[in-house]
Formats: sequence, structure tokens, C-alpha cells
Amino acid sequence: MLRVLRLASLLLPVFAVVSPADATPASDPASAAAPTGTLRVGIVRAPQAGVFFVAVGAEGKPRGVTVDLGAAFAAELGVPVATTMYPNSGECTDAVATGTVDVAFMPVDPSRSARVAFGPGYYTIESTYLVSAASRIATLNEVDRPGVRVVGIANTTTIRASARSLHATQPVPIRSVDEAVEMLRDGRADALALSRDSLDQLVPTVPGSHIVAGGFQRTSISIAVPPGRPAALAAATAFLDRAKRDGTVRRAFDALGLSHEAVDP
Repeated sequence: MLRVLRLASLLLPVFAVVSPADATPASDPASAAAPTGTLRVGIVRAPQAGVFFVAVGAEGKPRGVTVDLGAAFAAELGVPVATTMYPNSGECTDAVATGTVDVAFMPVDPSRSARVAFGPGYYTIESTYLVSAASRIATLNEVDRPGVRVVGIANTTTIRASARSLHATQPVPIRSVDEAVEMLRDGRADALALSRDSLDQLVPTVPGSHIVAGGFQRTSISIAVPPGRPAALAAATAFLDRAKRDGTVRRAFDALGLSHEAVDP
């Protein structure tokens, strides 16, 4: 019996080496990040392309920083890319949370962090207001007055932060940036809550409008994947960290004429 026990103790390490669990190779980044074989990227539309929003060109194709980053991630994984466009980041968040898309880039806040898995960020946004000429609003504090008609994009970090910061009035949720801009133009709204970099693009489209000084929120635009997929998050994190180091993000900014915008370290 003693001899049998000694023999068993010698064989245990051999069995451990060839056990199925240990023989399983490390997760393939492409399979983890794009389980269907195609990297499905969620993007968000606005009238003008920028560091977060995309715009649709005359040829019908979306263009913007997140389009370029999604394509770069797919190329790194060696898989095709397919983009799905949403009218706001709230609906894009829903798509990531349910696994309808594999990856997206979006502003971070606690509500969103509870639903999707975030990796690193590539840009820090400041949220503030674009105000119409007819509103006669000159300062950030003047937005918070009874009767001021504030609009924001539904289910976004910006409208949630705006609602927390305002006391005398509250923002009304609008589904898309296009609709919100139209409301400013035709006098149905006085102020639009959005990130400053995006508002910079919109000022020329709303005659007489201006952006107030100061803001009510700062947060990062980060890469996001569905929850419960740690290997996908690891692949997304590794990609964005490399993309910031090797100039991929910088080139995406510059391609849109955003050389004045800084990429997060």
C-alpha cells in the first residue's frame, strides 16, 4: 500500500500538466472581443463629427474619431468591422449592455458604469451650455432661472449632470442632437446642454448663439464593452493604450481638424 501511495504521488504532477484545464490555450483576443467574427461597433450621430460624435458625409458613410478607432481595433484583431449608428449615447449604452454591439466609446458616469465595462479614456470632456441669442443668457448661472428652457440628450451623462446642477429649472430630454439644435434655431429652447468640444462645432449652425464660460461636469470618453466579458475588456484596454501611444488617436483627431484638442495620456 505504501508503494502504491508513493507511485501515485509521483504521477500527480504529470496528470496536472496534461489536465484539460491547463491545456486550454489563453483566450484569443479576436474571439473575445468579436465573438461573431465581426467587430460590431456602436457610434453616435450628430450634425458635426468630433472627438465623440460622428457625422454622415455626402457619400452616406459615417466619419469621426470613434469610426476611425473602431476600424483600427478591428484591423488589430484581424476581423471585419460593422458599425451601428445611434441617435444618442444612451441608446448606444443599451446596445453595449445587451451585447448587441461589441464595443463603443462613450462618456463615463456612475449610472453607465453600472451597466457596461469601461476601459481607459482618450479624451476629457467638459459639459456646458450653448445658448440662443433670443435667450439673452450671458453666464452659466443665468441658465438656472425659472422659465429657462434647457434641453439635453436623453439618457446621457450630460443631461444627468445638468439635472443635478440646476435647481430653478430642469433639462428636457431630447432624442438627438439634430432635434435639440433645431429647437434652439426655431425658438423652442433657450439652452442646450452638451460637451464643449461638440458645442464648438454647433455654434455656426445656430446664428447668434454662444457657449457660456464654465461648465458643470468633467468626465472622460472611454472604451466600453459588454459586462461579464473580462477577456474582451482586456483586449479593448490593450488596444486603446497602444492607440494612444502609437499616435492612432492623435491621427484620428487631426483628420477632423482637431489638432487643438489634447489626447488623454
